[in-house]
Amino acid sequence: MGSNWTIEFLDEKVEKEFDQFPADIRAKIIHVAKLIDEFGLPNIGEPYIKHLQEKLWEIRTRGKDGIGRSLYVTATGKRVIILRNFIKKTRKTPQKEIEIALQRAKEIKNG
Repeated sequence: MGSNWTIEFLDEKVEKEFDQFPADIRAKIIHVAKLIDEFGLPNIGEPYIKHLQEKLWEIRTRGKDGIGRSLYVTATGKRVIILRNFIKKTRKTPQKEIEIALQRAKEIKNG
């Protein structure tokens, strides 16, 4: 069935960030990705995803070893492009992480 949404990493650097997450956080992000694939991004909301600013959104997960965030934008063709993965240590998403993601978003073609 599926909703035809695809989830991809911007590049190998972003994939390596994901690989460094603890296993439970990786599993939860994969679970959210499956929800997006099954039901379509517009049908998924909090607590799984949240709008940050401009075109930037975050996939939100919590594991026994911390809080994981994957920052992403959407692109033409029902694509979710993950730009930045990090363990969140503060209440708010750090501006530094948002800036990294926005900078990386400039690399996307057909955004």
